[in-house]
Amino acid sequence: MNVLIIEDEKPSARRLQRMLAELNMSTEVMLHSVQEALAWFETNEHPDLIFLDIQLSDGLSFEIFEKIDIKSAVIFTTAYDEYALQAFKLNSIDYLLKPIDDDDLAKAVEKYRNRASQQQAVTLDFDDIKKLLVNPLERPYKKRFSIKVGQHLKLVNCDDIECFYSENKGTYLFTNEGRNYLLDSSLEQLETELEPSMFFRINRKFYVNINAIKDMVSYTNSRLQIKLNTYNEQEVVVARERVKAFKDWLS
Repeated sequence: MNVLIIEDEKPSARRLQRMLAELNMSTEVMLHSVQEALAWFETNEHPDLIFLDIQLSDGLSFEIFEKIDIKSAVIFTTAYDEYALQAFKLNSIDYLLKPIDDDDLAKAVEKYRNRASQQQAVTLDFDDIKKLLVNPLERPYKKRFSIKVGQHLKLVNCDDIECFYSENKGTYLFTNEGRNYLLDSSLEQLETELEPSMFFRINRKFYVNINAIKDMVSYTNSRLQIKLNTYNEQEVVVARERVKAFKDWLS
């Protein structure tokens, strides 16, 4: 099986290569820009599977598909969960949210292997996906959550939520009054429910409300530590792979 990684951040590309090696998938070629990929495809046989980052150093990776008819299966790696993941879901495309998790990678690879063994083709409409990335779908987002407290139901407005976080296999919301409540949904299910201009997923365990951010300070390994107005139960740190997207979101 021929596997290709297209990722502009070389440390991330090498990390993915090591993770794939543990799944018995050898990756000899790694490309880091749109232009590098275009030149490579002109002289090389197309691989069976591509791990494709969306935002490359010299543009969106979709530019590759606009110029070359690529038939390879694609698994996206992306930091743009705010609205991009909805586009992938609509088009039945596999994706991995950065920083990539071992279990998520294993599941995506297994899904690809099953499709390949059954010779199931996936049609990718890159034009539609690109439109959704540039102009996200106009759709309603949650304004409030209904929380069960004992025998009662409590309504919590999104404006009053400082963050969402996962802990001990549960998902919680934390309010600006210092209360936390257990939710029935997972962080992944919240991806298409939260207003992307208000909430951002800074790592695999946290969504933060932009209005709840009190301070931001440099942290180890090129990360950022977030200080929220009320929440202080554990450190809130922006993953290194998400720092750039986080800064873009702030502005």
